Amino acid sequence: MDLNKVMLIGRLTRDPEVRTTPTGQNVASFSIATSFNWTDQQGQKKEQTEFHNVIAWRKLADIIGQYLKKGSQVYIEGRLQTRSWDDKTSGQKKYRTEIVVDNMIMLGRPGAGGAAGSSEPSMPLGKPEQPEPKNDLPEIQIDNDDLPF
Repeated sequence: MDLNKVMLIGRLTRDPEVRTTPTGQNVASFSIATSFNWTDQQGQKKEQTEFHNVIAWRKLADIIGQYLKKGSQVYIEGRLQTRSWDDKTSGQKKYRTEIVVDNMIMLGRPGAGGAAGSSEPSMPLGKPEQPEPKNDLPEIQIDNDDLPF
């Protein structure tokens, strides 16, 4: 059995861009920054930030385009996908690894942590039957069917 699962909590680095494919499906693309903080051996505080390319399809793309803005904090679940194409200018093969979102939860309080004047609702999307997570951490439930053994 294989597993391709990504879970991130981070902030949007730019407003989502929502486009419609020729077949009529909406797709949202954006990036999320996540930070890792630690103290080195000399006692200096350090921070490393990673940037993740993210895409969402169909209704979730519409919701993301409507509610999320640069600076919004979000929890996403999805899978890794790598695309390749030939660059028309250089002729070289290019690669892009991105996260394809299956589920998303907007975090933070309405009007806090997002772009100026934003009013992010703090509600789960994609799975409406889930209760709102406490202290901005997602509730993770493990079902026996999800176990790989």
